Amino acid sequence: MEEEKKYCYKYPHPSVTTDCVIFGFDGTKLKVLLIERGIDPYKGKWALPGGFLRMDECAEDGALRELREETGLETAFIKQFHTFTAPNRDPRERVITIAYYALVRLQDVQGGDDAARAEWFALDNVPALAFDHDHILRMATSELRRHIHFEPVGFELLPQQFTIKELQSLYEAILDVKFDRRNFYKKMQHLELLTQVNDSTTARRQPFLFEFNDKKYKELKHRGFRLEF
Repeated sequence: MEEEKKYCYKYPHPSVTTDCVIFGFDGTKLKVLLIERGIDPYKGKWALPGGFLRMDECAEDGALRELREETGLETAFIKQFHTFTAPNRDPRERVITIAYYALVRLQDVQGGDDAARAEWFALDNVPALAFDHDHILRMATSELRRHIHFEPVGFELLPQQFTIKELQSLYEAILDVKFDRRNFYKKMQHLELLTQVNDSTTARRQPFLFEFNDKKYKELKHRGFRLEF
């Protein structure tokens, strides 16, 4: 009898999902991973990866599970940024979704269970999306642009070792601006957020390679760091 009542409640109540905006960077453009829906509603339309929460998982676990199923990644940087509660956002029933954005390195993505229905789209070439996912994507992009001034989120999208040109291209793609190459390099040098990993002899015929200095970033953040250009 108790088991029968476990998930019963006499008042109407909503279902809960998680949706994940998965960003990647191809060296030139910021991209988002979309899934082609195979069932109604919106069969054949593109949508953000997501799904209903299981009874035994928290929202972050649900988002990480969806990320794993769509990209094959066991771990990744994810950040919750908003909860979407419009009463009619899902035609099936009353559904609240908790939205996250994830930052992944394209070279690490192997493809998960739904890889045959998944595709990367440049942000300036995203088709009309199912449900309210256009709105969710716009807000996720806006939040990423805001967070990049306070947290080194961009480094999650680059290889562990990268060039200044790659870093500048990434920041330009996220912020949708163009930087002067010399000024950008001076800014990064001044902040000491980068550690050079090859010397001038090694790099004579190759660009200098850098890694992100996590220790220095934590020192700056403790002092109220904000990255401005």
